[in-house]
Amino acid sequence: MNKIILFFVFAFAFTVSGFSQDISPNAIGLRLGDSDGFGAEISYQRGLSANNRLEFDLGWRDGNNYNAFRLTGLYQWVFPIDAGFNWYVGPGLGIGGYDYDDEFIAGSDVDDSGTFAYVAGDIGIEYNFPIPLLLSLDFRPELGFGDFNDDLDFDIALGVRYQF
Repeated sequence: MNKIILFFVFAFAFTVSGFSQDISPNAIGLRLGDSDGFGAEISYQRGLSANNRLEFDLGWRDGNNYNAFRLTGLYQWVFPIDAGFNWYVGPGLGIGGYDYDDEFIAGSDVDDSGTFAYVAGDIGIEYNFPIPLLLSLDFRPELGFGDFNDDLDFDIALGVRYQF
C-alpha cells in the first residue's frame, strides 16, 4: 500500500512540474537571512520580461550592539534549470541607516547613528510551485561604504514569496 501511495505522489509531482515555468509579474514575501545579525526583509519582485526582473528588499538587521534598516534594489537574470527550478544572478545597490546601542559606545566620540551605502551581487536558486508559491535560497555578497559597513559582507537567505 505504501508503494502505491508513493508512486502516486511521485507521479503527481512529475506531472505538475512538467509545466512551463515563467517569471510571475509580481511576487511578495519574506527573505530571512544572516549577515552580522539575523534579519528579516519584506521582499517584492517585479517581472520585466520572460527572463529578467527587479527585486526590492526592505529589511531590519539586529546585531549584538546595533540595529539597522536596509533598502536593497537588484536587477536579476533568471535561467530555467528544469521542472520549476530556476537559478538567477544580478547586480544591485542599497542604502541603510544604523543606530548603535548607547552602552556599546559609552565614552567614545563616535556618533551613535548614521547612514551607509553598498553595492551587492546576488546568485541563487528558486523553485516555482504549481500553486502561487516561490521558495528561494540565495547568496548576496555586499561591499559597503560608510562607517557602519565598510567591508565585504556575505548574506545568505531563504525567501518565501506569494506570486500574483
